Amino acid sequence: MKSYGTLVMSCTLAAALLLCCAGIAAAQEAATPATTAPGKDAQQGAAAPASPLRLTLQDALALARKNNIQFQAAQTDAAIARQDRYQAGTALLPSVNYNTQALYTQGNGPGNGVRYIANNAVHEYISQGNVHEVMDLASVSNFRRASAAAAVARAKAEIASRGLVVTVVQGYYSLAAAQQKLQSAQKTAEEGERFFKLTQDLEQGGEVAHSDVIKADLQAQDRRRQLQEAKLGLLNARLDLAVLLFPDFNDHFEIGDELHGNVALPPQPEFEAQAAEGNPDIRAALAATQAAAHAVNAARAGYLPVISLDYFYGIDAPNYAVNSSISGNKVTNLGSSAVASLNLPIWNWGATQSRVRAAELERDQAKRELSFAQRKLLAEMRSLYSEAETALNELAGLQRSAELSEESLRLTTMRYQGGEATVLEVVDAQTTFAQASAAYQDGAVRYRVALANLQTLTGVLTTP
Repeated sequence: MKSYGTLVMSCTLAAALLLCCAGIAAAQEAATPATTAPGKDAQQGAAAPASPLRLTLQDALALARKNNIQFQAAQTDAAIARQDRYQAGTALLPSVNYNTQALYTQGNGPGNGVRYIANNAVHEYISQGNVHEVMDLASVSNFRRASAAAAVARAKAEIASRGLVVTVVQGYYSLAAAQQKLQSAQKTAEEGERFFKLTQDLEQGGEVAHSDVIKADLQAQDRRRQLQEAKLGLLNARLDLAVLLFPDFNDHFEIGDELHGNVALPPQPEFEAQAAEGNPDIRAALAATQAAAHAVNAARAGYLPVISLDYFYGIDAPNYAVNSSISGNKVTNLGSSAVASLNLPIWNWGATQSRVRAAELERDQAKRELSFAQRKLLAEMRSLYSEAETALNELAGLQRSAELSEESLRLTTMRYQGGEATVLEVVDAQTTFAQASAAYQDGAVRYRVALANLQTLTGVLTTP
């Protein structure tokens, strides 16, 4: 009997071991992808949704600079201005051309020469190179004006770049605020549903009137509508940022920077020093004034003579050949000539005087715009820094208000449940919490945008 029991136990253990091995093999087979249908697996892998692109603020700025139409237009204008400056510079240098002509003229018979004195022979061939140079004040002034215009275009491109930063920062953190607002709306909606359920329970127990249930129901419906609006606001903020950043429609992304990160306001003396040094608005106005002054010089050059020099080398002969024969003598047709011309302006019905007057008017206007830009810079330095300072000071209070309103809502709800508060107090606490939470998110966006506005003057974006 002992051996029979031992045999039964051994068989039982063996069967259990076999079942365990079979289960492990089945699990491995289920975990291992099948090798008989690789195409199907590949299609399933391709159909799986990719993880959303995670963007930091710097990533968003890089994408915006690459794809924003207005910024690229400013960069294109700057590049065109550089080419205009190069072309104005080449106008100061000698040009080299080569031309070939064949002149056929009616003659007066064999040996009697040509009928038209403009040509040297009945058949005249010209094939020569020409080095041409014009020396006048207008060309020099035009080059200087083009250089100043290129400086204006560069400054405007930098202004566009700094303005783009403000736009991206506002869109980026507006999306972050919309996400936070959605979370707050979900929280208040849940709180409204809980309070509605609480009033129903208390009504069934005879502790509150039906009017409390009606008020709680109205409040819950209002919170549901606010939740829908928060979802719509988040969608619009995401779409606005997507249009700004991507060349194609792509809203499958998420932002990585924290809206409420600790970002310090730079000291005011440091900010004013950076704003006063190399401000693009001042540079653009100053370069525009210089361009207008050079335009006046270019217009006044119309009163002065123009000197042009030409040097020719090639053939000008009755035969299209390097060498020819005249009366049995071999001669070469290659030769050179030089021409110097002096063009003196005498009378053009006051057109030059009119051009000078128009250029002087533009110069005076450019000086006024430079003075305005300087005054505007001083005003913006104070205004933008005060805006950022005010937003920072208010942000701490808004955060505290949001925390207190949340705690007040919790305590008021508990007091109502204990019969110590009215339904109006709970509704008021819920409204206060919703408003304080939204104001806190808006205050954070305001501070971030204020910091971005500071960089329009300094060129430095303050980041965590």
